[in-house]
Amino acid sequence: MVSLAERKRQLVGEELREIALQLLAAKGYDVTTVDEIAAAAGMSRRTFHRYYASKEDVVIQLLADVGEQVRTVLAARPAAEPPAVALRQAVGMAIDFCAGHHDPVKMLAVVRLILGTPSLHARFLELQAGAQAELTAVLAARLGVDGDDMFPEMAVRMALTAFDAALERWAASNGSADPQELTDRAFAVLEPALRPPA
Repeated sequence: MVSLAERKRQLVGEELREIALQLLAAKGYDVTTVDEIAAAAGMSRRTFHRYYASKEDVVIQLLADVGEQVRTVLAARPAAEPPAVALRQAVGMAIDFCAGHHDPVKMLAVVRLILGTPSLHARFLELQAGAQAELTAVLAARLGVDGDDMFPEMAVRMALTAFDAALERWAASNGSADPQELTDRAFAVLEPALRPPA
């Protein structure tokens, strides 16, 4: 069970992340300093560093949390569900989060920040590569195949490509496109290749 102190720490960390993301998206990643983020949150630089090692760490932790949720969703899908459906549901959760189901305007700015800042985009791709390996292991276990079988890896790579394409098109549309509809279209293209070999 999470202690009251730990829960309070989580809440402060989440609030700090929200403030940091809004400031980074509004001002720009390169020109925003940790001191400015700390001041906006009403805390010292030292207190900021109790929660995050750097301003980059704020964004990276957000992406890592989303990756963990995708893995959890995929692992929890019904065992008999076809890979295309299970992967679409897992990716759909990430699209919902990244496209700001509750606050699309704010999340559009954050997504543009990540896609438009070379260092953040590089870390995004790095984290995605790690998530790919984890998702491949989950899908292989669901299908009861070993590591030599290429289907789970290729299926996950295609699903993540669909995610990237939908997210990038949503950002390019200035948020006017429906991100889930874009994801559906991407998966419709991939669906034949997402059928396990007989």
